[in-house]
Amino acid sequence: MEYTRLGSSGLKVSRLALGCMSFGTPSPILPWVLDDEAAEPLFRQAVELGITFWDTANIYGMGESEEIVGRALKKYTRREEIILATKVFYPMRRGPGRPGLSRKAIIEQLDASLTRLDTDYVDLYQIHRFDPETPVEETMEALHDVIKAGKVRYIGASSMWAWQFAKMQHAAQMNGYTKFVSMQDQYSLLQREEEREMFGLLADQGVGSLPWSPLAAGRLVRPWGEGGTARAEVNPPSDPWGRPLFLDSDKAIVEALQRIAGDRDVSMAQVAMAWVLKNPVVTAPIVGATKPRHLADAAAAMEVQLTDEETTALESPYVPRLPTHF
Repeated sequence: MEYTRLGSSGLKVSRLALGCMSFGTPSPILPWVLDDEAAEPLFRQAVELGITFWDTANIYGMGESEEIVGRALKKYTRREEIILATKVFYPMRRGPGRPGLSRKAIIEQLDASLTRLDTDYVDLYQIHRFDPETPVEETMEALHDVIKAGKVRYIGASSMWAWQFAKMQHAAQMNGYTKFVSMQDQYSLLQREEEREMFGLLADQGVGSLPWSPLAAGRLVRPWGEGGTARAEVNPPSDPWGRPLFLDSDKAIVEALQRIAGDRDVSMAQVAMAWVLKNPVVTAPIVGATKPRHLADAAAAMEVQLTDEETTALESPYVPRLPTHF
């Protein structure tokens, strides 16, 4: 495993992050979710591979993911060996202050996350989305305060427009608050809008990118037209207005990916992940693993060095689309 600094911060993380959204209690709505026993092989494999950057959120399984991660920290490794990240924004209960990024929400939800994770601090605390109803100065001051209280080491953000992120960073700088060191954004061969929207800002400000869905919800791991993942079957990817996030033109990308993988005698997932890792702004793609091969493929991708010709073949069919900022 390789390790690198998260943006321009002093925090070193593994070049792959274990995504923990899939941990919780399986249900008809969430059939892909893994409980403690089912998740055990993945935690063990992550430790063996040196994937020491684990990412969860309070909303995943309504807190169950954090509880499972907290137990795994004690069972399979040591707290100081893991860079632990979680998130805040979505409502966890009814009543005043339940959603968003108000001072009340941040402080209450952080304490609840620490209890579920059974730890005194998180290494990276991330805002899950932008909150238009709370002044950015209030949010940034509250995040600064939880760092000063010793409950958080670094802060990050996720999935918003570049102007929103710039506004929050500016508020922090003007008031002497802690600034974000990372941005979690959707980025894959089938969703490249951050190249135009966010990546220039991240590079300029020394902020690391932590791409989610680097394999486009499984569409980049199998030939075009083959059945998708259990999650995609239950919740077909679409934007808030029901429009598909993927286009018919993506077929040419998947076919190029399949050809390159075949020529190299590696999996399609390895080639797709290697392409994401190739971008200099990217720090650590988030691997939402539910099977051991998911982590194995991601780790193997670090050895795949794409040629200029292969990169062009993968990129040239891309058709712009709306970014996913919801």
